[in-house]
Amino acid sequence: MAMTGPQKTVAQTVGLVVVMGGLAWASVPFYDWFCRVTGFGGVPGVSAVASDEILEKTVKIRFDGSLNSNMAWEFKPVEHEMEIRIGETGLAFYEAYNPTDKPIAGQASYNVTPYQAGGFFQKIDCFCFEEQVLAPGERVQMPVSFYVDPEIVSDSEGQYIHTITLSYTFYEIDLPEGYASLDVDQPTDLN
Repeated sequence: MAMTGPQKTVAQTVGLVVVMGGLAWASVPFYDWFCRVTGFGGVPGVSAVASDEILEKTVKIRFDGSLNSNMAWEFKPVEHEMEIRIGETGLAFYEAYNPTDKPIAGQASYNVTPYQAGGFFQKIDCFCFEEQVLAPGERVQMPVSFYVDPEIVSDSEGQYIHTITLSYTFYEIDLPEGYASLDVDQPTDLN
């Protein structure tokens, strides 16, 4: 049975709505993947190993830390900047402190500026890869190891980058299962 004009129009409209809904649903993971692969928008890459090439040319790395307005932690870089050779593995620390009387979980989002450096800034290991949970009054230093890919010196825009800023913003997230809010009035049995 062939569709008539109005039926065909309705079927095409429903089909278009389904396709557009699917594209909207897939756009966030696709955009995240695209940014991680290309460094677009200042999203650094991730590398399982250090660079096997270290150049004499150096780059200054600046560190920035901030909190979402609802996050009760204190958070800051331990060192505000360092100079490393391109390809050399750098190690920096950020400090987080939970001044409250309850455990708080957090997740860090990150980027680098200038955005053109995103594809060349490679993280080897980072506290931002996992959620963090701080107990009441807990203070921790969290490491990030990284390098700047030597290919930056031959890139048409990258070759002019002399300073890269690595920025993190911590957001409060739900506590993982197994963590219960502490009731400070309730005694605990340590036996």
